[in-house]
Amino acid sequence: MEYRRRELLGASAAGIAAAVGGCLGLGDDQSEGSIAGEELALATTTSTEATGLLDELNAAFEERFGTRVAANAQGTGQAIESARNGNADVILVHARSREDEFMQEGYGVNRRDLMFNDFVIVGPSDDPAGASDAEGAVAAFDAIASAEAAFVSRGDESGTHTKELVIWEEAGIEPGGEWYQELGQGMGETLTHANEAGAYTLADRGTYLSRDDIDLEILVQGPIEGGPELLANPYGIMAVNPEIHSNVNYQLAIAYIGFVTSPDGQEVIEDFTANGEQLFYPEALSENPNFQQYVPEGWQPDSSDE
Repeated sequence: MEYRRRELLGASAAGIAAAVGGCLGLGDDQSEGSIAGEELALATTTSTEATGLLDELNAAFEERFGTRVAANAQGTGQAIESARNGNADVILVHARSREDEFMQEGYGVNRRDLMFNDFVIVGPSDDPAGASDAEGAVAAFDAIASAEAAFVSRGDESGTHTKELVIWEEAGIEPGGEWYQELGQGMGETLTHANEAGAYTLADRGTYLSRDDIDLEILVQGPIEGGPELLANPYGIMAVNPEIHSNVNYQLAIAYIGFVTSPDGQEVIEDFTANGEQLFYPEALSENPNFQQYVPEGWQPDSSDE
């Protein structure tokens, strides 16, 4: 479902300054440039919604600024496409290669690292393919394909699906056949289907841990529990460029980014749990900030300018 975009005036310099000042706790007055009463269009991933974290973050933001967040949770690919079409003010996603493409095309500005968890390979406890005995994610996928054991893919161009395709590529396998099923659904639906079918799947740890109604077990851990870095799952947030889409509420987008990357927003992320487990780990605050978060991976300055 796409947003019905409202016509908005471009943010004034005074408005942007007021929004950023509010994010930093520099004032809560309703002076010129106040964002109270406005609505933020947020395109995000299904994992933030399915775990319940999105409700916690948005409630804290709405209480602080007196605004409403209209969130549309989709796979990362769909969320980015919504923003590319001007149907979002800000996006919160987890596929760095897709984020980089969005930024390089000029659609995104002010990208920030927000949080991380990791991916895990889950499956039935009897593990017919022996995935748990394999050394790493690539070997586990190879074992599943070799055994033609049932595997359920999200198949929706989400961040999880993107990562899954990377693993298959590293394994030198093009999955297909009766054992491999693409759903075109979110993480929650994929876990439910895999559970019912006794199949393997790749899941983000947060969504998996938030479910207490499935029997699937983690067979290959991600880096949080000592597994391979290939299964790392970082989340980024960025505003949609108002120079591309004049209807974007850039002032409100910057306020939201400022809040969720502030100590208050990062505390919400750190304290959020489900079934007694921490689902996400804050990453916006660091004694040694990572410059690379602001630009596409691998970007280097033009040596001809030196």
